[in-house]
Amino acid sequence: MSARLVNELLRRRVPQVIGVYLAAGWGLLEFTDWATGRFALSAGVEDFVVVSWALLLPIIAGAAWRFGAPERRRRALDRVAPAAAEASRPTDILVLPFANLSANAGDEYLSDGICEEIINQLAHMEGLQVVARTSAYAYKEKAGDVRTIGRELGAGAVLEGSVQRSGDRLRVTTQLVEVASGYHLWSERYDREMKDVFDIEDDIAASVVEALRGILKPEEREALARNPTDDVEAYEFYLRGKQFFRQSRRKSLEYARQMFERAVEVDPHFALAWCGVADSILLTHMYYPGSGADLEKADEASLRALELSPGLSEAHGSRGFALLQADRFEEAEAEFQAAIRLDPNQFDARYFYARGCFAHGRLEDAARLFQEASEVREDYQAAFFAAQALEALGREDEATVGYRKALAVAEKHMELNPDDPRAATMRAVSLCRCGERDAGLRWAERALEIDPTDAGVRYNVACLYSLEDSPDQAIECLEKAVEAGFGNRDWIAQDPDLDRLRDHPRFQQLLRQFPSG
Repeated sequence: MSARLVNELLRRRVPQVIGVYLAAGWGLLEFTDWATGRFALSAGVEDFVVVSWALLLPIIAGAAWRFGAPERRRRALDRVAPAAAEASRPTDILVLPFANLSANAGDEYLSDGICEEIINQLAHMEGLQVVARTSAYAYKEKAGDVRTIGRELGAGAVLEGSVQRSGDRLRVTTQLVEVASGYHLWSERYDREMKDVFDIEDDIAASVVEALRGILKPEEREALARNPTDDVEAYEFYLRGKQFFRQSRRKSLEYARQMFERAVEVDPHFALAWCGVADSILLTHMYYPGSGADLEKADEASLRALELSPGLSEAHGSRGFALLQADRFEEAEAEFQAAIRLDPNQFDARYFYARGCFAHGRLEDAARLFQEASEVREDYQAAFFAAQALEALGREDEATVGYRKALAVAEKHMELNPDDPRAATMRAVSLCRCGERDAGLRWAERALEIDPTDAGVRYNVACLYSLEDSPDQAIECLEKAVEAGFGNRDWIAQDPDLDRLRDHPRFQQLLRQFPSG
């Protein structure tokens, strides 16, 4: 019997119900034996009782399996006011960052990783709308009433929790609160071993869906049961890698790659970790072209992920990203499209597909894909480039709205990441595009202060100077960006922010440094 089945039997309290039934049946048999002798009943009565008792056992076990899972939720729902219980359940849910209660502050990767996995699982459930991670994490480590936070973010229900690790033991506490009434819809505490982390994540997601929507579809339950790896150590390395990967700094991307590589050393069949190896190398090359990123290894890692899991959306996305970096755009396009077909909620495939379209002058496709990506995930870069593509198409009014959206997302992002120079530069450009020139230039200077050696930062500040009609400063900054390693000629050639520089002799000389490819 598999560990998963044993855990599910325990979760539904099937052994307890059978135990109670057997004990009650034994008492009934003892009474029947006594009554048969005392009242001179026929032996057939005792036989009837025994047979009936045995035949009812599988029926009782089946009922325990069917009705056992909702039992805990009914305990919580019993405390809900009648009016709230009769009301329709909310479908917009906010998952707040899980608190790290472990003695080791370094275990925050685990609380963040469990929380993010639950967000991802819920985002794939039909009929549920999950508040963006960026919005949710703006409340990390901020005290506040969950009902107030839920109302601020337009959520009907809020899931909050905590994670505490001690050696191989894991305690996860969660509660789901209805914003309108303040009543608990469901709550649970899991005291398990670390190896049960996947079961905990699956159970929380399933319980939330059942509490809000009532039914978990068979295909959804099957999807929850698919674990990315069977090795918890590999999963921990993977979660650490994701924590670094989100920061998108050169050093953090290197740390992310190391963690993903450790994950595949532990479990060579871990397809998502192979995607992480490829993506961290490819993102390093895209943001820091002079870094000497090993594109051959990224190509091998993306192929390995696809070989291990040809039905994995992320594997097709990573393969497309690798092909894009190798200037094989048509092949990359096919992989991106496959990723999106497999998972309509795929952000990365849309985002990098859009970048490829932009670099190849397909601005309509780029604008559409960037907008779709920003709808899937609240991301300042996707929002910014969507506005930029609209501007390049001459759709000025839409572009202005887009820049305002990008500015709001960038501001929210920088509340959590105040030292992100890329966000600072896009914030600066967005401010200028929205008519706030002085504030925009201040943020450009702030971006250079955060990381003056970053080629991408230099490039974005050059764009800003170009937009603000300071061509000499723009050219100088652009030249320094290229010296620092910014080597994406196609992007420079298509970027509308540089339109005012195109007739400048130094700009044309700069473009001639690159192969026309």
